[in-house]
Amino acid sequence: MDRWIAAVHGAELRRAEDPVAVDLGYGAAPWTAVELLGRLRTVAPRARVVGIEIEPERVAGARPYEREGLTFRHGGFEMPVTGSPVLVRAANVLRQYDEDEVAAVWQRLCARLAPATGASRGGLLVEGTCDEIGRRHVWVALGPEGPRTVTFATRLGSLERPSDLAERLPKALIHRNVPGEPVHAFLRDFDRAWAAAAPYASYGARQRWIRAVRDLRADWPVTDSPARWRQGEVTVAWGALAPGVR
Repeated sequence: MDRWIAAVHGAELRRAEDPVAVDLGYGAAPWTAVELLGRLRTVAPRARVVGIEIEPERVAGARPYEREGLTFRHGGFEMPVTGSPVLVRAANVLRQYDEDEVAAVWQRLCARLAPATGASRGGLLVEGTCDEIGRRHVWVALGPEGPRTVTFATRLGSLERPSDLAERLPKALIHRNVPGEPVHAFLRDFDRAWAAAAPYASYGARQRWIRAVRDLRADWPVTDSPARWRQGEVTVAWGALAPGVR
């Protein structure tokens, strides 16, 4: 997720007057916030990260890791930061919420993002779910106007078929992986493209993934390029996967 953020949102962070990023709900240890700062500063040297946690003891435990550009605060969806963040990352935060609560949370968080101005598209909210060691991950990217894209990302060496990612769908989609729903149709078609690309497996899982995504583009609005596919990613327009669309 951090690698993707740096690639697609680095320019917005560089041009921002105050490039603040929020790691919302960083968890029991501060490592994700520490790693996010390191990743963002490779593309935006002035970037700052604020880690926010609802558990006061977690904030206290993270304080020894504060340094220039990295702070930790107690809070939740109200995000106790000054101004409008250019980035909010919320990984594995909405898992315990009901599906019908997601839209309101998205709206609340998007309202805090830096607004679109001129050439800028504004801030970015990245909300999704991953496995315990980050091998499989699906996230939704949202701007001030709402959801934009869905990205599926995996460590290709551990993948048997693309639909293995279904168990990591974000809360807005995970209960929609049933016949008749767009995300179910997408994963079905992705599995078919993966199977058809089996001859490319002799060149490695990366080449098989790239070929499968190329075939997938015939029926689905894939928005990224081979440079991202090589990383084990594919990004699709939200409108194609939104519940009840197809």
